[in-house]
Amino acid sequence: MSTATTAVTAQKSWVVALVLCFFLGMLGAHRFYVGKVGTAILQIVTFGGLGIWVLIDLIMIIVGKFDDKRGQALAR
Repeated sequence: MSTATTAVTAQKSWVVALVLCFFLGMLGAHRFYVGKVGTAILQIVTFGGLGIWVLIDLIMIIVGKFDDKRGQALAR
């Protein structure tokens, strides 16, 4: 008899992502937090898309449309 084990991974926090985006969005901190390293580096290079990209991410986090790297919604 074999037992299947499922890996339980904790979801990333909505509040932490929101605070990181608000204060350190130009450095892509919220994207590093959710595992989106490639786009986080792009945000550093472009200064958060000159602020526009950060503003869009902030709005997406607030309305609940921002996901982590695996496509999971942030935990509220």
